[in-house]
Amino acid sequence: MDDKRNRKERRAAEAQGETTDRKFLEIADKFIDVANRENQSVNATDLHMAFLYAAARYNAHVAKNILQVDEHEPYVAEMLKSYQEMLRNHLADPNV
Repeated sequence: MDDKRNRKERRAAEAQGETTDRKFLEIADKFIDVANRENQSVNATDLHMAFLYAAARYNAHVAKNILQVDEHEPYVAEMLKSYQEMLRNHLADPNV
């Protein structure tokens, strides 16, 4: 995430349907809010696996139906690399 545009430029980009860094984090926060609400009645150890399953299911849908990925393994490798980087960054974050 490295959006160097000013607020006016970011808002204009978002108005045209672009997902800016700010919008990306806003969307991610909505998923985290759902997890926090569900965690009131579901154990976190069960909940995190349900979210991982849902992410895998949705990513498979995007790969097959939106991106029309024919070669699954390169896509899987790319997604694994992205997830590993995100997970490592969050584990290193003292605020998590």
